[in-house]
Amino acid sequence: MSKNAKDERRQYARFAVVEGMVEPITINFDGAAAAKAAHAAPSPKNQPGILTNLSAGGLSLILFMEPPKTKTLDMVLTIPGLSRVAIAGKVVRVSEKGQTYNVGIAFTKISKKHRGQIDAMAQDHLDCETRLSLKLPEACVPTCRFHALCAKPQKAPYWSK
Repeated sequence: MSKNAKDERRQYARFAVVEGMVEPITINFDGAAAAKAAHAAPSPKNQPGILTNLSAGGLSLILFMEPPKTKTLDMVLTIPGLSRVAIAGKVVRVSEKGQTYNVGIAFTKISKKHRGQIDAMAQDHLDCETRLSLKLPEACVPTCRFHALCAKPQKAPYWSK
């Protein structure tokens, strides 16, 4: 399946968060007790991670410890433009590479307001990418809701953060 066909199946636009920056977050896996019950090696309930991409429907992050064998988690997301967003999600994929784990999480609970904010940021990011690809002179616009996360050299320094 081509990458474009996969992208078209997504309900929400997503944007890379690691675009000249790294966003650390802490996730809380609530299934640690289930792992103990199954006699698995205990994993910390709270783990630091690096957010790599985000959409209104989920996120991808890198963990430096194996995540607990659980499908559900709770987290508080704080990135520029969004502060203290409470989210519940389910783990939809885990890929191990060396001593890091790429974890895909689909949101199961997020407020309508925050889902809309994340989607608006993603849409503005896609619009910016389109303007840049078309080599338009005004790629950065003052209404951009992705501005707080933007690290592009075309970013207008005078738009408020």
